[in-house]
Amino acid sequence: MGLVEQVSSDLKASMLAKDSVRTGGLRLIRAAFIELDKEGKGPVTDERCLDRLKTMKKQRIDSIDSYVKGGREDLAEAERAELAIIESYLPKVADEAQTLVWVQEAVAASGATTAKEMGKVMGLLMKSHKDDVDAGLARALITKALGG
Repeated sequence: MGLVEQVSSDLKASMLAKDSVRTGGLRLIRAAFIELDKEGKGPVTDERCLDRLKTMKKQRIDSIDSYVKGGREDLAEAERAELAIIESYLPKVADEAQTLVWVQEAVAASGATTAKEMGKVMGLLMKSHKDDVDAGLARALITKALGG
């Protein structure tokens, strides 16, 4: 079952269970998938859906940050609930320890020695572990490894 079908099935189940929070989050995801279809850039594949979910995840993280800084914990909590639902459909990324191992391998393979060469390291890392690594964490670890 593809991601679109899985979300639709889960939406029906959450509606039957009268889980309003989950239903709202799933409706957002389904709407994003419908937008993908309307863009007319070919079929709505799982890969395109995952890319859209990653974008939605980043948007929620940014919103949570803004709401917390603005003292609106109530709105931040709603965004956290949506974020949890979105993350449930994303593949699990490596933890910090595993990411650090991959960063060290990429630094060694690229021969990078300064923070100015971060692009080379990031390119190698993403080429081999794109779906398995959190890019923000990787960037921070590369900066630390290169003394930046």
